Amino acid sequence: MDYSYLNDTLALLAAAVAVVALFQRLHLPPILGYLVVGVVLGPHGLALIADTEHTRGFAEFGVVFLLFTIGLEFSLPLLIRMKGAVFGLGGAQVLLTTLVTTLVALYFGLELESALVLGGIVSMSSTALVIKQLTDQVELHSRHGRNAVGVLLFQDIMVIPFLILVSSFAAPTDEPVLMSLATALGGGILALLLILALGHWAVQPLFTVVARFQSMELFTLAVLLVTLGAAWITHHMGLSLALGAFFAGMMLGETEFRHQVEAEIRPFRDILLGLFFVTIGMLLDVGLLPQIWLQVVLLLVCLIAFKLLLIIGLCRLAGWDKAVALRTGLVLAHGGEFGFAILAMAMNSSMLDAELGQVVLAALLLSMALAPILIRYNGRLGALLLPGEVAQSRALMRERIEQAAEGLRNHVIICGYGRVGQNVAHFLDEEGIEYLALDLDPVLVQNAIKAQQPVSYGDAANIELLRAAGLEQAAAVVISLCDVDTALKILHKLRLVSKDIPVLVRTDDDSELERLQAAGATEVIPETMEASLMLSSHLLLMLNVPVSRVFQRIRKARQNRYALLRRLFPGEEATLNTTAVVKQLRAIELPAQLVAPIRLGDLGLPDKGILVTAVVQNHERIQYPDENLELRGGETLVLYGTPAALDQAELSMLHEALDIV
Repeated sequence: MDYSYLNDTLALLAAAVAVVALFQRLHLPPILGYLVVGVVLGPHGLALIADTEHTRGFAEFGVVFLLFTIGLEFSLPLLIRMKGAVFGLGGAQVLLTTLVTTLVALYFGLELESALVLGGIVSMSSTALVIKQLTDQVELHSRHGRNAVGVLLFQDIMVIPFLILVSSFAAPTDEPVLMSLATALGGGILALLLILALGHWAVQPLFTVVARFQSMELFTLAVLLVTLGAAWITHHMGLSLALGAFFAGMMLGETEFRHQVEAEIRPFRDILLGLFFVTIGMLLDVGLLPQIWLQVVLLLVCLIAFKLLLIIGLCRLAGWDKAVALRTGLVLAHGGEFGFAILAMAMNSSMLDAELGQVVLAALLLSMALAPILIRYNGRLGALLLPGEVAQSRALMRERIEQAAEGLRNHVIICGYGRVGQNVAHFLDEEGIEYLALDLDPVLVQNAIKAQQPVSYGDAANIELLRAAGLEQAAAVVISLCDVDTALKILHKLRLVSKDIPVLVRTDDDSELERLQAAGATEVIPETMEASLMLSSHLLLMLNVPVSRVFQRIRKARQNRYALLRRLFPGEEATLNTTAVVKQLRAIELPAQLVAPIRLGDLGLPDKGILVTAVVQNHERIQYPDENLELRGGETLVLYGTPAALDQAELSMLHEALDIV
C-alpha cells in the first residue's frame, strides 16, 4: 500500500506549525503563513508536497466552510442598518472595480468571460485581515472602520454571483455568454429555493430532534451533513460547492441553533481553510518570477493605487472628509481570500492564461503581505499624507466635545457608550448627576444625540479629547469598554495628567485585575464576579438568610477586591494552559506513611507565597487554620497560590514529610 500521502501530510503539518507560530509571534496574520508554506513546500518550491487533486479537493472544502459561516452571519437587519456603507460604498466599489478592470482586460485582448472573472478577483479585499486588524487596533467602530466593514459585507455577498459566473464559464457550452450567465443565475435561484425548502421541512425538525439527545458528537455530524449536503446539491446543478454551503448557512442562521452551529463548524473551517491557502501558495511558480517580475510589480502598484483612489473618491462623494476617505482606502487597498478562491477556480478551468494567472497570483500575494502594514499604520499614513486635514478633523472633534462639556463641573466622563456605559448613564440621570460620554461608534453617537443624550464622537484614549471633555473639572471617570488594552492605554495617559481623579474600570473577568489596578484604576469591576455576587445574594435571600447578613457578605467581598471569589479550583482548560500565572486553589494530601505530626507553621508556606485556606481533618473542614495546627498523614490541605508556587510547595512538603518519616 502506498503511504506517500502520509509523508506529504507530515511535512505540511510540521511546516504549518512552525511558520504559523512564527507569524503569530510577529503579530502577522496566519493566512500569510499558510501561503508561505505552500510557496516553499509546493511543486514549484522545494517540491516536498505534490500538488495533487486530493490536496486541492480537501482544500476546496475550506472555502465551502468559510462560505457556510458567512451565510450563518448573514443578517438582513444589519444590511439595512448599514445600507449606506454596504449598498452605497460597497456596491459602487465592486461595480466600478469590476467594470474598469473588465474594460482594461478587454483592451489587452482577453475574452469577455476571462475579463469579468478578473474584475471579480480585483474587486475583493480580505475580510479576515481587515476585521481582525481593526478589532486589535480598536478601530472597528470608527468612521473609516465602519465604512470598510460595509464595503466588505457587500463584497462577501457578491462572492456568490462571481462563483456562479466562474462555474458557468468553466462548463463547456455553445451558448452565448449572456445566455450561459442567465442559466447559471437561474440555477442559483433554484438551488436557493430548494435548500430553503429542505431547511424548512426537513433540516430544522432534524436539528430539533438532534438537540434533544444533548450529544455534541451527533450535533456536529448533523452540521457536517447539512453543509456538505447543500454543497452536493449545487455541485450537481453545475454550480460551485461553496454556493450550496452559503445557502445552508443562511438557512441555519435563522434558527435558534446558529451560535452552536458556528462553534461546531469553526475547527473544520479553520483547518481546511488553512489547507486552502497552502494550495494557493503551491500554485505560484517561483521559477517564473524572474521573467514576470516587472508585470507583477506593475499590476501590484495598479491594484493598490486604483482601489485606493477609487475608494477615496467614493467616500468623498458620500460626504466623508479627506482623512476618513484616505484611511478607508488604505484599509481596503489589497486583494482578498475570495479573490484567491475565484482565481483558483479560473486557473483550474484554464479560463486564464497560465502566465497571466501567475502574474495575478503573485500580485495578490504581495498585496496581502502589504495589507497588515497599510491597515496597522493607516492613521499615521493619513497624518503623513494629509497633515492639515487630520489636524483640522481633530481640532473640529475637540471643539465639538468642548462645546458639549461647556459649563460641566463635578461631572462623570464615560469612556464607551455601549451596553454598560448606557446603563451607568441611566443611573446618573436618575440621581441628577451630569455626565459626558465618548464613543467611536458613529451610528450609536448619532442616535444618542438625536435623543438629546450628552454623547460625543471621540477616542477616549486621546488625552486631548479627555481634557476637552472637562477632565480637570470631572468628579470621576468610568471606562466601560470591554477591551483591556484600550482601558490600559486610557489609564496610562489619564494618570499622567491627573493622579487623584477616581477611575472605575469594567472588565469581563478578573484576569487583568492586577494590571488595571497597577495602571491606576481606583476600582475594577469584573462582570463575572458581580454576576456571582448577585446570584449568591439572591440565593441566600431565597434560603431565608437575613438581609443584613447577605449585604454584609457582599460588602466584604467587594472590600477585599473579590479575593475570596477568585480562589477557584482549575478545570481541564486551565490545567492545559501551562503558562498561566493566575492564582488558583489546589487540594494537596499529605503522604499516608507520615506518622509523626507536623506543625502547619513549620511548613513555611506563607514564605512561598501560599495561603492555607482550609485543612480537612477527620472528615471535617477547618477554615483558615492556625499555624500551630498539627498535621498527620492522609490529611488534606487546601492551598491558594500560583501554579508554580503550588508545585514547589507540594514537592517541598513531600520531602519534609519523608524526612520526618
